[in-house]
Amino acid sequence: MSDSPLVLALSSLWLALGSSAISLLAGREPRLLRLAAVPLLGLAGTAALVAGLWTLIAETNASAILPLGLPWLPWHVRLDPLSGVFLVLIGLVTGAVGLYGRDYVRHFEGGRESLITLGGFSGLFLAGMLLVVLADDAFVFMIAWEVMSLSSYFLVAFQHEQAANRRAAFLYLLMAHVGGLAILLGFGVLAAFGGGFDFASMRAAELTPLWAGVAFALAFLGFGMKAGLAPLHAWLPEAHPVAPSHISALMSGVMLKVAVYGFIRVVLDLNGEVHWSWGVTLIAVGGLSALVGVLFALVQTDLKRLLAYSSVENLGIVFIALGLALLFQSTGHPNLAALALVAALYHALNHALFKSLLFLGAGAILHSTHERDLDQMGGLLRRMPWTGSFFLIGCLSISALPPFNGFVSEWLIFQSALQAWNLESGVLRSLVPIASAVLALTGALVAATFVKVYGIAFLGQARSRHVRRARPSPKGMWAGQGVLAALCVLFGVLPTQILGLLDPVAEQLLGTGVPQAGANGWLWLTPISAETASYSAPLTILLLALIAGAAIWWFKRRASWRVRRCDPWDCGFAAPTPRMQYSAASFAQPIRRVFALLFLIDEGQEQGADGVTRYRLRIADRARGWLYLPVARAVDSSARQVARLQSGSVRLYLGWTLVTLLVLLWVIS
Repeated sequence: MSDSPLVLALSSLWLALGSSAISLLAGREPRLLRLAAVPLLGLAGTAALVAGLWTLIAETNASAILPLGLPWLPWHVRLDPLSGVFLVLIGLVTGAVGLYGRDYVRHFEGGRESLITLGGFSGLFLAGMLLVVLADDAFVFMIAWEVMSLSSYFLVAFQHEQAANRRAAFLYLLMAHVGGLAILLGFGVLAAFGGGFDFASMRAAELTPLWAGVAFALAFLGFGMKAGLAPLHAWLPEAHPVAPSHISALMSGVMLKVAVYGFIRVVLDLNGEVHWSWGVTLIAVGGLSALVGVLFALVQTDLKRLLAYSSVENLGIVFIALGLALLFQSTGHPNLAALALVAALYHALNHALFKSLLFLGAGAILHSTHERDLDQMGGLLRRMPWTGSFFLIGCLSISALPPFNGFVSEWLIFQSALQAWNLESGVLRSLVPIASAVLALTGALVAATFVKVYGIAFLGQARSRHVRRARPSPKGMWAGQGVLAALCVLFGVLPTQILGLLDPVAEQLLGTGVPQAGANGWLWLTPISAETASYSAPLTILLLALIAGAAIWWFKRRASWRVRRCDPWDCGFAAPTPRMQYSAASFAQPIRRVFALLFLIDEGQEQGADGVTRYRLRIADRARGWLYLPVARAVDSSARQVARLQSGSVRLYLGWTLVTLLVLLWVIS
C-alpha cells in the first residue's frame, strides 16, 4: 500500500511520455495534438496531483529501483513528503494547462510551426520535471534535468523564424548548461565523500565545513541560475515571453520551482549541517532579486516580459524565506526554521498558481488581440469579461492582498522574520529587519505594477483597432484560468489545511513542524502563538462582505435622494480619446526616474516613415551586458577555435589521437 503513490507518480511520468509519443503523429493529423496529446498532458498532471496529495496525507516514503541506467548504476526513484509537495505543484498547474491548451493550440494548426515540436517536447518537458522530483540518485537527477532543459529549449525556440526568439533560446540553453555543470560538480563533491551516486550514500557522508560550503556554493549557483535569481536572471525575461503562453505558464509556474526543489533537496537533505553564512547569502541574494525583479517588471510595457520579471521577484521572496530557515536552523531555533521553510513552500505553491493564471490570461489576450504591448490595449474587460475577472484575481493574489493566497504566504514570511530577536548575534538581528524592509518595499511596488497592468489593459478605452475587435476566448481557455483562480481563493481561505499538508516536509528535513499554526482550529492561523499573531481568512471575508454590503446600501439610499442630473462642466476641452489615457510607460515614469541607475534607458523622439514624430523608450537590463554577453562571446569564440581542428587532414587527426593517448597514459601512470 505504501508503494501505491509511487506507482501513481510513475504512471503520470508514462502518461507524459505518451502525450509526447502521440504528438509524433500530429504532422499527419494536426487535430491529434488538440484532441489527444494535450488532454493526456492534463491527465498526467492529475495523476501527479493525486500521488502528491496521497503522500502528504499518509506521510509515506516509498522507493524503488528501475531496470534502467547502467549495469553498475540502476535508476533509483523515491517519493517522500518533499517530493509530494512538488508533485502537487506540478499537477495543479499541468491540469489547468491541459484544460486551457486544448483550445489554445488550435490556432497553430493552420500555421507554419511544427505541431510535432510543440506536442512532443511539451510531453518530454513535463516528464523531465516529474523525474527530477522523483530521482533518488545523481545519475537519474542529471538525466532528468537535461531532458527538462533541452525540451524547454526547443519550446522557447518554437517560433524560430524570428531572430529575437532564436537569440533568447540560445541564451537560455547556454545558461542552462552552465548551471547544469555547477549542479553536476556539486553532486561530485557529495558523491566523493559518500562513496556513491545514490542519495542515501550522500546523506550518510560526513563533509568537512570547507567542502560542505563548496557543495552549497555549487548548488546555489546551479539551481539559483535556473530559478532566475539576480544577477543570473537575464535569460528569464528573454526566454519565457517568446514561448507559447501555456508553456510560459509551465516554465514560470513550475520549472522555476523544480529548481527550488533541487536546492532544498541538496542543501537541507543531502549536505548535512548548515552554516549561518549560507542563510545570510540567501537572504541577501533573495532580497536583491525581489527588488530588481519588481523594478524591472514595473517599467515593462510587454505584458509577458513583465510577468517574467515578476517571477524573478517572487523567487527572490522564496529564497529570502529559505535563507531565514537556514539561519534559524544553524543557530539552534528549529521551530522558527520550520516556520520559514513552510512559508517558502507555501509561497512557491502560491506563485505557481497565480503566475500560471496570469500567463494563461496573457495568452488569452494574445490569442484574441495578437497583442502583447500594454500601450496598445485598453477596455478588454468589456470584450473579455471572463478573462478580465480571472486576471483580476491573479493580480490581487500576486499583490498579496487578503483574503487571497499571496497574502498568507508573505504574511508567514514576515512573521518568521519578526522573530529575529531570538538570534544571539547582533549583526544577524540587524540584517533580518533590513531584508524585511526590502520585502515590504517590494510588496508596495508589486501592487503598483499590477494596478498598472490591470488598469492599462482592461479598463479605459481600446488603444488599437485589433484590441477593439477582440472577442471572448473559447470556453476551454477560461476554464483553465477559472480552476487556477478558484485555487488562489481556496489557498487563501484555508491556510491551516494547507499548512497541515506542508508540515510533514518540515518534520522530514528539520525534525520538527509547525503544529501550533492550527492549534486554535481551522478558523485561526497562529504561526507562533495566539498571543503573538493570528489571522482568520474566513472572518476577513465576512468583514469585507459586510463593508461591501454597507457601501452598496449607502449608495443605493443616496441614489434615492433628489439628484439633479446634467452634463458636467468639462472646462471647454474636447471629448477624451484613447491618446489622452495614461500609458504603461507614463504610469511607471516616476519610479523609472528614481531608479534610473539600475536601467539602460534609451529615451527620445523618432520620426517614422509616415512623417509622424513618436516617443521612443527602450529599457535594457545591465546584467545582460555585464554577465551574459561576455559568457556568450567566450563560448562562441571557443567554438570557433575548436572548429579549426576540423581541417579535413587525416594526418592532423592521427596526430591529435596520438597526443590524446600520450596524455591518458601519463594520467594513468
